[in-house]
Amino acid sequence: MSIKIDQQTCVGCQRCVNICPGSLPAMNEAGKAFMAYPKDCWGCMACIKECPVGAIAYFLGPDMGGLGGTMKARRDGQYWNWEYTSPTGESQTIVVNAQESNKY
Repeated sequence: MSIKIDQQTCVGCQRCVNICPGSLPAMNEAGKAFMAYPKDCWGCMACIKECPVGAIAYFLGPDMGGLGGTMKARRDGQYWNWEYTSPTGESQTIVVNAQESNKY
């Protein structure tokens, strides 16, 4: 499992840097976020939820039930739209009420 930050999409808002409980993302000279310590990430996904432009993806390794693929989150009002894309390119979206997800 690993977090990847798309340099093309990142707007340099630093929200991922500020929210990460492990202080793992950092800013580069171009003002874009990157994972300074990717191996230390435990996958809390706070940065994915916080990113306003969807520049951060969670790559699921084969240890996740052999699935692989990526997971991205986008906020849509009171809902989170979690999009899973398999290694073959198929995608599925799971919609979660943001109010309910904050309880856990």
